Parts: sequence; C-alpha cells; structure tokens
Amino acid sequence: MRKIWMGALILCAATAFAQQPAATSQAPAAKDASTVSMVLDRQISSVESEFVPAVEAMPEDKFNFAPTQGEFKDVRTFAEQARHVATINYMLAAAILGEANPVTSGEKENGDAKYKSKADIVKYLKDSFAYLHKAYATITDQNLLAPVKSPFGPGTMTRLGIAVLNQGHNFDHYGQMVEYLRMNGIVPPASRK
Repeated sequence: MRKIWMGALILCAATAFAQQPAATSQAPAAKDASTVSMVLDRQISSVESEFVPAVEAMPEDKFNFAPTQGEFKDVRTFAEQARHVATINYMLAAAILGEANPVTSGEKENGDAKYKSKADIVKYLKDSFAYLHKAYATITDQNLLAPVKSPFGPGTMTRLGIAVLNQGHNFDHYGQMVEYLRMNGIVPPASRK
C-alpha cells in the first residue's frame, strides 16, 4: 500500500511540475501564479475529463454489465463502479471540508441503490466531482498537511493525502471501466483522440 501511495504522490508531483511554465531566453521567468488548490483542482479536472465521458459512453442497456469469466467473479457492475467512485469522491471531499458525508455510502461503498438509471448515475457522478472541486478550493499552503478526520474510520489523514488518494482511486476504477467498455466493443472517449 505504501508503494501505491508513493507512486501516486510522485505522479501528482510530476504532473504538477510539468504544468509549470517554462522560462524562455527571450524574457525573464514569470512568477507562477498557481496555488496548491489550483494545482490539485487541475488534477481532479483531468480525472473528471476522462472519467465522466467514459461513463457516458456506455449504453444504458450495458450499465449492469460485469465480466463473469476468469478472475472476474463478484466484481462490481459498470454502474456500481461509477456509483462507487462518486460515493468515494463525496466521502473524501467531505473529509477535506470537515463536513458530514452528504450521501449514503451504501453496501460496499457503492452509494445509494436509488441511483439506477444511466441519467441518475451520471448526475450523481458529476455532482460528486463538483463537490470535490469545492473541497479542493479550500486547500491552502497552511492547511495542506494539517490532520483531518479520516473518512475510513479512526485516525487522521492530511488534505494532501486525501487528494492524492482520490486521484489514484479514480484512475484505478477508470482503468477497470475502460476494460468493461472495450469488452462491449466501445472505444473509450479518451482513446479516440
């Protein structure tokens, strides 16, 4: 688990560094106006820009698809994957904000089972990203490493730790959902460019 955290932190740091403007020989280097919350928000926007279109690409009649052959016994359906990511987004954003989770975590953190249709699930997912943007906007240099209550039980985490965990978690499930799309003959939108 520690290797995953370190890898995710390195990935976020490398991506943030790569977004810094390069100095040119023609003009003096400008001061970077980015803040911690802006860098983190760009990262979650990147995740969102791939994740939401992937969910939207799956036809509604395939939303309950889950692979069954091989090592896929008892895996989440496509719809459950999307609801799970949205639910965890809410949990992590609430922890950053120091608020109670505004949604029901549901069985296996798959969210409220009332979200059944594609339209309901896509809206739930989009709303979860909006809540993340709200939470990330509150992260500053001063509170970045301050402990907050862990959303996973006793103990604490830092806001930076939660943000890094969120990035890795979303892309982990995105990778799984890409396989679901491809198993149904659908090229993920991010791969169509």
